[in-house]
Amino acid sequence: MKTSAGAMGTTVLTTRTGKQGRAGARHQQGPFRVGRSRTGLGLFATAPIRKGKFIIEYQGKHVLWKSVDDEDQNRYFFDLNTRWAIDGADRRNTARYINHSCKPNAEPYEVRGRIKIYARKTIHPGDEITYDYGKEYFAEFLEPIGCRCASCVADAKAKGKRARPRKGVQARPRPRKGVNA
Repeated sequence: MKTSAGAMGTTVLTTRTGKQGRAGARHQQGPFRVGRSRTGLGLFATAPIRKGKFIIEYQGKHVLWKSVDDEDQNRYFFDLNTRWAIDGADRRNTARYINHSCKPNAEPYEVRGRIKIYARKTIHPGDEITYDYGKEYFAEFLEPIGCRCASCVADAKAKGKRARPRKGVQARPRPRKGVNA
């Protein structure tokens, strides 16, 4: 095991296999970073990712659907089948930061009880990594507040519509020019 000085004086522990210790255990490693997106946090490419290449695995505990409460507001359950799901709520699951898009650039696949994310098309550095969350999730969580993926926002702008406000948030009227409030 080697110890070296990292950025800003942090200590980085590495082993012979090249895996990072304490300083790198926060997120999964790969050609991506977590950053600000239009919908909160998102996963962005830091290097080109070619079409068909593996990006990341969606990690978490395997849970039985029947053990999940209906009132459970965890939005990070990923369907494996009608019996099992992956609870990806742990923040070390970097794949949880991949946002929905109606025109995605990545695709999740189930491989032997695991969810692996692959590129649908070439993803360039700086592009947000996205996939389609599916009809059920869209209907339950996204449709009530309005989809804010890049393609839907661009379509709304082209049609001259404003994005719908979030559910429960009152849209404030804009003061008119030349009128004293």
